[in-house]
Amino acid sequence: MNLPFRRNTPIILRSKHLFLPNLYIWFGIAGSVNVTGDEVKKLDVLSNDLVINMLQSSYSTCVLVTEENKEALITPKDKRGKYVVCFDPLDGSSNIDCLAPIGTIFAIYKKETDDEPSEKDALQPGRNIVAAGYALYGSATLVALSTGQGVDCFMLDPGLGEFILVDRDVKIKKKGKVYSLNEGYAKYFDPAMTEYLQKKKFPEDGSSPYGARYVGSMVADVHRTLMYGGIFMYPANQKSPKGKLRLLYECNPMAFIIEQAGGMATTGTEAVLDVKPEGIHQRVPLILGSPDDVKEYLACVQKHQKSS
Repeated sequence: MNLPFRRNTPIILRSKHLFLPNLYIWFGIAGSVNVTGDEVKKLDVLSNDLVINMLQSSYSTCVLVTEENKEALITPKDKRGKYVVCFDPLDGSSNIDCLAPIGTIFAIYKKETDDEPSEKDALQPGRNIVAAGYALYGSATLVALSTGQGVDCFMLDPGLGEFILVDRDVKIKKKGKVYSLNEGYAKYFDPAMTEYLQKKKFPEDGSSPYGARYVGSMVADVHRTLMYGGIFMYPANQKSPKGKLRLLYECNPMAFIIEQAGGMATTGTEAVLDVKPEGIHQRVPLILGSPDDVKEYLACVQKHQKSS
């Protein structure tokens, strides 16, 4: 597969594919629920179709896994390549109608066998990722990408219709000042998470408390964490004991990006990229961000494991 972004490529990247014409007609609900139980918006449907068509037309893919399809999609033989792509075509789609940032998340794997392509080819741990990244559609359109040699960020210049390298080899801060999670589920949190939040709000050493920031679009919250440092959390809780975010096309790509930037990503019990997938829509808990912040959270987890 000829990946469009390489460390030795020119800093101007040409792409017309992220333009979505006449977005105003794609507001609203499509009238269905996807395989993971989320309400489908019109723009979910459009973006899913666009990404599938572009990937299968690239002659580089053999298996596609998307949030919007119950089963893996097998690329027709006449267009087949050797790469497996797992993607969330439109992350944060619940925010479409209020114009909050949304995005696209993806991870690319190489097919490991010579067998006929199947869903099993996508069930690889995140350590096998060849390239991963996300596009963020907010105050600007940005692509963060890693091919395993650090993280680079490219911003769309609408006048040129091209992506310009704006941040090379991005590194996350060792420790941040912000935590990000949906505290509306606080009554369902486990004791370790409750204690960790208490430490962030009421520091025992007398330092300033952490700020709370939560957009509700994973792409936006993780990108802010990457740029400013801190910690993003979507832990398991009493309502979602296995977590809510999907491993293959949400957690693994973001964990890969954060680790490539010097951060950490964990389920609370193991590194996200070490999890062996059991199903294409498998959910796992996710805590990622600055290494010192994630280690502090894990210390709370270990403390409560010993006392239980």
